[in-house]
Parts: sequence; C-alpha cells; structure tokens
Amino acid sequence: MQEAFADEGPLARHDPAYLPREVQRRLADAVAEAIETRGTLAAEAGTGVGKTFAYLVPLLLSGRRSLVSTATKSLQDQLYLRDLPRLVEALGTPVRTALLKGRAAYLCRHRLAQARQRTGPADRLTSRALALVEGWARRTRSGDLAELDGLDDRSPVIPLVTSTRDNCLGSECPEFRACHVVQARREAMLADLVVVNHHLFFADLALRDSGVAELLPTVDAVVFDEAHGLVETGVQFLGTTLGSGPVLDLARDLLALGVQWARGLGPWADLAAGIETAARELRLAAAGDLAATRATVRLRWADRAGPPLHGALAGLAAAAARAREALEPVVPVAPDLGRLAARADALTACAKQFAGDAAGDRVRWIDLTPGQARLVESPLDIGDLMRDQRRRAPRAWVFTSATLGDDEALSWFSAAAGLDDAARLRVGSPYDHAAQARAWVPQPFARPGDATHAPAVGALAARCAQVLGGRTFVLTTTLKALPAIADALRAACDPTGPALEVLVQGSAPRRALLQRYGDGRGVVLVGSQTFWEGIDLRGDALQCVVIDKLPFPPPGDPLVEARVRRLEAAGRDAFVEYFVGEAAIALKQGAGRLIRSETDRGLLVVCDPRLTRMPYGRRLRAALPPMRWVDAESDAMAWLARLARDHTE
Repeated sequence: MQEAFADEGPLARHDPAYLPREVQRRLADAVAEAIETRGTLAAEAGTGVGKTFAYLVPLLLSGRRSLVSTATKSLQDQLYLRDLPRLVEALGTPVRTALLKGRAAYLCRHRLAQARQRTGPADRLTSRALALVEGWARRTRSGDLAELDGLDDRSPVIPLVTSTRDNCLGSECPEFRACHVVQARREAMLADLVVVNHHLFFADLALRDSGVAELLPTVDAVVFDEAHGLVETGVQFLGTTLGSGPVLDLARDLLALGVQWARGLGPWADLAAGIETAARELRLAAAGDLAATRATVRLRWADRAGPPLHGALAGLAAAAARAREALEPVVPVAPDLGRLAARADALTACAKQFAGDAAGDRVRWIDLTPGQARLVESPLDIGDLMRDQRRRAPRAWVFTSATLGDDEALSWFSAAAGLDDAARLRVGSPYDHAAQARAWVPQPFARPGDATHAPAVGALAARCAQVLGGRTFVLTTTLKALPAIADALRAACDPTGPALEVLVQGSAPRRALLQRYGDGRGVVLVGSQTFWEGIDLRGDALQCVVIDKLPFPPPGDPLVEARVRRLEAAGRDAFVEYFVGEAAIALKQGAGRLIRSETDRGLLVVCDPRLTRMPYGRRLRAALPPMRWVDAESDAMAWLARLARDHTE
C-alpha cells in the first residue's frame, strides 16, 4: 500500500497527473485494515480525496474476492470501464473483473423476437427504435443496452426487449443458452472483483433475482461507494410494491401471448381489457384529485385508504384471478403461459395484501407519477437487514461517501444502516476552500414560504449569472419552485447585459440538459433533487451555485412522518436529530457541486436567512466546506466579477 501511493510509486509512474494526497493514504490504510481484519468501516471522504482509488487499490492488492457497489448504472460503467482498467494496469495485478447489472439493463433475445409481433405499423417511433435494437443485437457480445447509442433511457421499446423477474422463463426459455443475463452472472461468479449497483444489491436480497445472492457468500470484502443513498435505496427495494405500470404490462403480455400460443382457447382480449381497466382504476383511486398531475408526488396512505382504493384493489384481484382461471388449462402449451399464470397469482396476492393492514414495523405510501401509481409497504431503514448480513459470515464491509454525517460518529448514516460497531473515519477535502470559494446568505431576504421568495431567488440568480456570463446552477428543494424561479430569472435579466439561456429540469432528460449546458457560457441551469449530486463540472463551467432554501425533509412525506413518530415515541427530539441532520447532509451535497478540483473557484449562495439567524444554522454552516463567508451583496458580486475577469483573460 505504501509503495502504491508513494511519490514515485506505480500510480505516479503510470499517470503523470497523479498527485499523492495524505488524506487518500489515510483512507486507503483504513480500508486495508478493514479488509485484513474483516471489519466494518464507515468513511466520509471530502471532494478531491480520491476515494475510488483509496478503496480499489487495497482491494486489488489484497488478492481477496471483492464486490463493489455504487449508486447508479452510469457510475458503475465509469468504475468498470475507466477506473479499474487504469489501476489494474498501473499495479500489474492479475485480477479478473466483471460488471453485473439488473436484468432490465440487458437485451432479452426471446422478448426481442416477440416484440416485432407486438409493435403495430402505426407506431413509427417504437418501430424505428426496435429496428435500431435489432441491428445492434446481431453485433453485441454483452447485451448491455448502455452500449447502444441513440436509444433514450425512457424509450418505450426498452420494456419490450428486456425481461423482468415476472416474465423471465429461466431455463425453459428457447434462448437460455445465449441469454445475456445468464452470461453476465456466469462471468461475475468467475471474477475476482465484481461491480454492481445499490438497486441491484437490495433487489436481489429481497427477491433473489439478479445473482448477487449467489455471489455475496463467495466474497471476502464488500465496498459501497456513494453510500449516502444506500438507506433510501434499500427502503424502496426491501418493501412490497404494487404498480399500475407492471399491471398494464401483464395485460399486454396476456393478450399477445394468449393469441400467439392459445388462440381461440380463451377470451384473451376481454381478460386483458379487464386487467387494463383495473390498472387505470387503481391509479385513479390512488391519485384522487391529483389524477391529472404531471409531477412526481408521494402521498400518505391514510389519505387514500378509503372505499375507492379498496374497491380498485378488489377489482384488480378479481381481474387477475379471472385471467389465472382462463390460463390454467393452457399452461402446458408453452412456458410463456406458465409465467403469465404465476404473474396473475402474484398480482392477486399482492392486491389482497394492500387491501389489508400493514405490518406494525412498516409504513405504507403511494408514489404518484404522470404514468402510474405505485403502492409501497416498506421498513423505515435498513439497519436490521445490514446487521443480519454482517452477522452471517466474517467479511470486510466498507461504506464510503463524501457525505455520511455532520459529526465525527457519522451518526446520520451509521444509525440508519445498523453500523453501531463500525470503525469511523472522516477525512476532509484537500482543496483550499477558504481561498477558492466564497459563501453568502443575502440579508434581508424574503422568507421561505412567502409568495415573494421564489421570484426573489430568480432575480438574485439573474444578477449573479449576468456578472459571470452564465456558469450558474440554481438548485431548488422542490419541483414546485422550478417554474417560478425560472420565470423570474428570465424576467430579471438586464436586456443590456449578456444574454442568458435558462435550462429547466423536466424540459429534457438530465443528460441532454448537461450537454446543452456545456462549458456554462451564457447558460443558467435550474434544477431540483436530481442535480444536487452526481454532477462533476470542473474548471470554469460552474462558478456559482444558488440554493433556494434549506433542504429540510418535507414534513408531509409519509416516510418522514413515520420516522418522526418513531423518534418521538422514544422520547427523542425529531427536529434536532432528524430534520437538521437531513438538511445538513443535503446542503453539503448541493454545495459540493461548486469546487471539484484544486483550481476551481466559485460562490455559494443560500437564499435562506435561517442559516444565519436560527440556532441550528451554526450546525448547518459547520457541515459545509470551510469557505470564506461574505456579508454584503457588493462583496459577493465583486468576487464574481473577479472570476469573470479571470475567465476572459
């Protein structure tokens, strides 16, 4: 380890841009110790520490079989395709690596063969996308859809050419020997280091459907990168879900496969129509007066658990039961029909479960989107699951992120993840934030909640962006604030100043918005939660981050309410322990977009006077990087003007 990270070691020899960092070595030492002792480590590493190398180097040098999980499929690809090959080459370690994603990431050859029959000639866009997939399918080795350029993540063709746990035929599939999912799992079982993602990890522990459950007992070390999102991901996947979208998928499959394999042997069109109607009635009952919403909303179960929802669940259970009854005599005809029957059984049972009462240690809610409603019943955290997993066999567990807490014990993360006995480490960013960044809370300013607050944020963002010539992010705590802030920003731009293009979340996919943002010149991006983390714009492209208000959890969120009730029942202060802790983590995430390298400079603006006026503001400010605070708008604008001058020189 010491040799690898030395000033003239293999990393430095392989990459002339490599900079030895003491904080990186400290983190790597702690990871190495966890691997050696098969212990548990929770480690917070500030921006610029180089935490990816700090855990990969000891894993590769240890010679032990390892599993690395990260937050998203795109980060998975970055880790597997960029970081790992560089390190393997630099260290000269003979390590076999593999990438494993969920089955929805891989082409299903059997479903592809069926898809053309389901796509009508009138559906030109889907037919065009399907032709693109068919051409690529003849060339691909991995079947990973991420290889396919030109296919949007939201394309309706993706569910047509991928499988789910429900519709996969397993060993009965005619394409089983050539199955890309089976191939990926086989390669993972043969590898020394496997890269997965958090969704896959928890989905598999809950459903045993992705290969992780078979893989986990064989590894000596597990590392969770971007671990701050682990609890919320686990909560989503460890619960029971009933979504109107999968129900509609069942209706479509019932019609297509019934006609294909058992034409004339059942009223497939009528049965499919009955399930489709039941799915739409479920969404209407779950949505209530929000049926026409174009936003994503989380609803309290108690606000919807009345006769309309119970009636919709009963109707859905009955429609699924009728389909199951019709399928019974034709199940032997084809494996596809057997899977349909099993799906109908599972749907009936799930609808009946939600018609009853929730378990005492679980919470229910409804996720409503423009396309569907999802009924969810889930635990409040992942503590019990992680304690059980860590007890099962002696292996190293490492959890790392730039934001795991705002105290030395990393309590925010450790408590929810059941890591009471874990070793803790905090290493700060190596960047000189005091020299590189300024922070400002405008005073006086409209209070959050006032009708004038969003317009005031937009007007202030316009002043900042025009001084800089763009290169600004405005981060909002709610989707509702986006249009008001964007409209005010456009209206406040001085027509005699630099022209600004305002990009708004929701007007295009995130990737497309970031591509249009480019180097930030003449551009302001207004975004909500999806832009608070995972954005790495270095250099001059982003030099001002404006946050509309302190990111406290929404008090009406069902999960938030359930966690507050649990804390209060234990006699604890929910505001101090939960609300302030959550806000500190989210604020740190948003502020972390600003300084991403040793040469970056910028201004953080938090448009919420509570940050300086309320007692808890001191704790929130302490959670931020050690930037230099300014008091007056003139000082803030002078700093931006200096950055603008340096940018043009």
